Amino acid sequence: MSIMSGAGKSLVRASLAIHQPPIGYSTTPGALIRNFEFDFNPSELSLSRRAEWKTTPTAAVRDGALPEFMGPEPRELSVEVFLDRSDDPDSNDVRKNVEALFSCCEVTTASIEAKQPSTPWVVFQWGSFSTARFTAYVSAVEASYTLFGTTGVPIRATCRLSLNEIPSKTPGQNPTSGALTARRVHRVVAGDSLQFLAWREYGDATAWRTIAETNGIDDPSRLNPGTELILPAAEEVGLQ
Repeated sequence: MSIMSGAGKSLVRASLAIHQPPIGYSTTPGALIRNFEFDFNPSELSLSRRAEWKTTPTAAVRDGALPEFMGPEPRELSVEVFLDRSDDPDSNDVRKNVEALFSCCEVTTASIEAKQPSTPWVVFQWGSFSTARFTAYVSAVEASYTLFGTTGVPIRATCRLSLNEIPSKTPGQNPTSGALTARRVHRVVAGDSLQFLAWREYGDATAWRTIAETNGIDDPSRLNPGTELILPAAEEVGLQ
């Protein structure tokens, strides 16, 4: 299944929120590591899903045994990320952004320390577009550098990402709605506090604890302007 859309820059950018993996058996991503905003929106998203069937050969059956349904497999998403800094030949942004995407296939230090080694969890988002939005792990990253500056620094690249869905066990949640899909990113400004954000988002100032836990904040009194916070969905803070 391929979903086509206009390429190039637009007001609503696709993004990939890169999180620490959760600790224990949670299906909620851990603290936000980085919010990777696409320079250009994808021109195509490829979604696939398979159902697993098993057939056991039986010598006494002439036409073959009946297949047994084993269950559905999670969705897979393939997307291309186009990076371009040709207007600034001395920029090192393309290389840094490619390295950030490759880091999605590297075990995080925090997960090693927690004795649960894992690569980051990611959430692909594109405004209100929910058809392909889900929590996943990155199974493959392929990068092609296609333009270089005079010093050999890459200033244009195309990256191909393969994302595999991590199903959520949230009751009543379907693949295109529910807690994880309703999250959004807030950039902290001067004067912000977790209590204020909780009141504004959920009408309940006590929900600041959920925001702090989601973002791995130990000292809620210290919020640095410019920091990106994941604001959980109402379902995750017990609000419907």
